[in-house]
Amino acid sequence: MGKGGSTTRTQGALTLLIVDDERSLRFSIGEWARDMGYTPLEAAGGREALEAVREHGADAVLLDLRLGDEDGLKLLRQIREADPDIPVVMLTGHGTVEHAVRAIKMGAYDFMLKPPDLDHLGVVLERAIEHGRLRREVDHLRATAPSAQPILGSSAALQRALSRLERAARGGTATVLLRGETGSGKELTARFLHEKSPRAAGPFIELNCSAIPEQLLESELYGHERGAFTDAKRFRKGLFELADGGTLFLDEIGEMAPKLQAKLLRVLETRTFRRVGGHADITVDVRVVAATHRDLTRMVAEGQFREDLYFRLNVVPVEIPALRERVGDVAILAEHFVQRFCRELGRPAARIAPAALSLMQAYAWPGNVRELKNVIERVVLLEAEDEILPEHLPTEITRGATPAARAAVSDPFPAGVVRPIADVEKLAIAHALLVCDGNKTRAATQLGISRQTLRTKLKEYALGDDAEEGAEGA
Repeated sequence: MGKGGSTTRTQGALTLLIVDDERSLRFSIGEWARDMGYTPLEAAGGREALEAVREHGADAVLLDLRLGDEDGLKLLRQIREADPDIPVVMLTGHGTVEHAVRAIKMGAYDFMLKPPDLDHLGVVLERAIEHGRLRREVDHLRATAPSAQPILGSSAALQRALSRLERAARGGTATVLLRGETGSGKELTARFLHEKSPRAAGPFIELNCSAIPEQLLESELYGHERGAFTDAKRFRKGLFELADGGTLFLDEIGEMAPKLQAKLLRVLETRTFRRVGGHADITVDVRVVAATHRDLTRMVAEGQFREDLYFRLNVVPVEIPALRERVGDVAILAEHFVQRFCRELGRPAARIAPAALSLMQAYAWPGNVRELKNVIERVVLLEAEDEILPEHLPTEITRGATPAARAAVSDPFPAGVVRPIADVEKLAIAHALLVCDGNKTRAATQLGISRQTLRTKLKEYALGDDAEEGAEGA
């Protein structure tokens, strides 16, 4: 951006803090920085530099080794303590190998002689800022990795949703609206979209709009300047800036207040915004993925959600199926959670008894995958040891199952009762699929039937994705 411009870019107008006791050098580097698209800040000494870092933040720092009577290495340590992710490039007119080695060991990104070659300085700063961005991204991934889960399942309903997401991911910019019940895995599918897109190397930032009070949500999204409100004691970047070049996932978008809906619409249309208390427009390159369990069309009709924002979000709508719509995935997910929680407890994985699995497949799962995960965790921790039996399951599952499923669990061959062959056959097929990890070819072989016969039986007994295919063709 040229000198005197009023629009900043998080990618091109990053903040460069120049710390040097020579005013002429600060001025010349500052003018060069403006021409290169940076927003320069100047400091003649340590106190000014630390105040600038704490109040305004910085994307990179140029720091003189000697600041009059001050030691630049001491200031380097203080800057690193204030913000360890800011890359610092040291400058000196009295460079030695010893100084360079000490600076690098203390966390400096690079070491250059004064006056610096500006072309080389531009390359060094670009690499330093990218290094800082990658560090922040790694920190974010490490923070979120423990809760990350794979998307498991082979049902037709799930595969349709994933296929649609893969196609949407190719564009890289179109806004996506994920619709699905609570606990159905909207965050996981948003991550799937991000990882399949050209933005995969960029950050994935998530925010639950219902978890932040309205008065703080605006600052969380767009950042704020120091003093913008009572508790704004220092400058802060918002999630839109942090997600620049990547994806911002806004969960529970239906909970956003009307005032904030209007600002979000403007950001989606112009890709620009202002921090709370700020005066400069900031332009970002962010893909927004929104999600909700609410009926936004009804909310629009009732005046609770802006119609223009709904259309802007709903460029690519994707329905995330409820777990009851993908019954064939229950066995796969249950087995995955059993192995996971047994591993965390340091013990061999427990078996799932066919009768217990039949109950789980017959249950409606109003809390979807999240409810299944919580049930398995509780059962593994408190109830089952080597095998998960029907009596280990919560009463809502046994009570919510169909009468046929309940009859099948107490005893597959109760005394004095003749069970219909169809019930026994269904139980055997469910058990075979569990043992074979959902592989129909292996299950058919072990059952002694053809794969086509197995597919016919799956449709007949409404088991798994073949049942769904049969229903669609009816």
